Amino acid sequence: MDTILDALQEGRLFELPENDKEDSLQFLGHIIEAFPEVPAGTDIVGLVLNRESQTPTALGHGWACPHARVPFEEDLMCVIGWSPNGIDYGARDGKSVKIVIMYLVPENQFNHYLREVSILAKALSSYTNTSKLDAAKDLNDVRNYILDLISETKESVGPDARARMIRLHQMPSIETFTVSDLSNLILEPLTIISVPSFKPIVLTQNQSLSEVAESSPQIVEKLDKEGIYQSGGWRIIRRSSSNYIGGKTTYDCIAIRLAKQQFLPK
Repeated sequence: MDTILDALQEGRLFELPENDKEDSLQFLGHIIEAFPEVPAGTDIVGLVLNRESQTPTALGHGWACPHARVPFEEDLMCVIGWSPNGIDYGARDGKSVKIVIMYLVPENQFNHYLREVSILAKALSSYTNTSKLDAAKDLNDVRNYILDLISETKESVGPDARARMIRLHQMPSIETFTVSDLSNLILEPLTIISVPSFKPIVLTQNQSLSEVAESSPQIVEKLDKEGIYQSGGWRIIRRSSSNYIGGKTTYDCIAIRLAKQQFLPK
């Protein structure tokens, strides 16, 4: 389940709008639409909602795996949402859904997606510590619960995956990002250029975001090591990076903020 580990490592774990299935799917879909790999104008939200109207994607045990199949070749990717109170998702076992993993499924990755979801479903059916999800109080508890579940899945956990999970357990705590109204959600693309011995160059059209990113001496280090930087109400997520001659690096990022709400303290 490397795709899930990628999402955790790159900060793509979010608290969802409370109890509302459509709002939650829209929120996650808009984040995927901002991926640099997704062509402009791709209606991920529409694809997911249309798929859900035909066949709900609840796996049971409090999980759902909606997906958008797209007609281009890329890597399999996902974002993860957590609903503290659960979403009425129409699951066969009657349980409300607390974990929503939304996949971007390019045409060359469909078999990969089917295999990953099959392994996940098997892991959920055999996982022993089922009360851990219900007891989760914040995103850090959720991250640890997901890592524990993956660690029990022998089919997906080799030496590399175990090393990644150890690093994820050691990552700093995640601040809670709560969405109650999608009209409040701001998504901004930005590029950060790192040049040795110089202040990072921030390219964005949002003045507030520019000020936050330019004022932090640690932003490049955080993005490089942890894939995420949080300050001033903004969550900046590294989507990709490219290295150039002379130690120069560009970081392609997405920044997320609530217009009327801020990141909440733990």
